[in-house]
Amino acid sequence: MKFWDWYLKLAIANALIGGSMELFMIKTGFYDKVTVLESEKRGWETSPEAQSIREALNPWRDHDAKARKSTQE
Repeated sequence: MKFWDWYLKLAIANALIGGSMELFMIKTGFYDKVTVLESEKRGWETSPEAQSIREALNPWRDHDAKARKSTQE
């Protein structure tokens, strides 16, 4: 390989940049904030309010299921 030293330098530089980004996210508490947001999102998605909103936004859900059953019979 003709340019192996260039690729090695590029790989090292990319590893250093990626590592510094990860360190920055750890030091600023990014992962803690994302964990809290994801848990709130999952809690909301399983709530009865979210279920009723999903059903309200897709009023044809029952019609599609009935149509599939009638075509299979």
